Amino acid sequence: QVQVVESGGGLVQAGGSLRLSCAASGIGFSIDTMGWYRQAPGNQRELVASITSGGSNNYADSVKDRFTVSVDNAKNTMALQMNSLRPEDTAVYYCRAEVFRGGYKFQYWGQGTQVTVSS
Repeated sequence: QVQVVESGGGLVQAGGSLRLSCAASGIGFSIDTMGWYRQAPGNQRELVASITSGGSNNYADSVKDRFTVSVDNAKNTMALQMNSLRPEDTAVYYCRAEVFRGGYKFQYWGQGTQVTVSS
């Protein structure tokens, strides 16, 4: 089993910054891809940014040039630096980890961390 835990959410004013962290822990796995998703009330969960173990990243159009995703393969952690935050960025942010274990690929989700941007 792999545990995924997010941290770093909170309340910030519009234009401010937050940094989210995600840590995957367990035995006998390697990271393939990690990603940040978010879900606002009444909305579907959407991809914010993802990054492969090789460093290839992908961003939602709404966060390009404002958010930066990074991965530390040695520590099995991922970070999301969020700058120039807007009220519409308010949501619960979830970390998803796609990992290899025993020759198979699995996905694991964290419990989420709340990000609230006030206007």
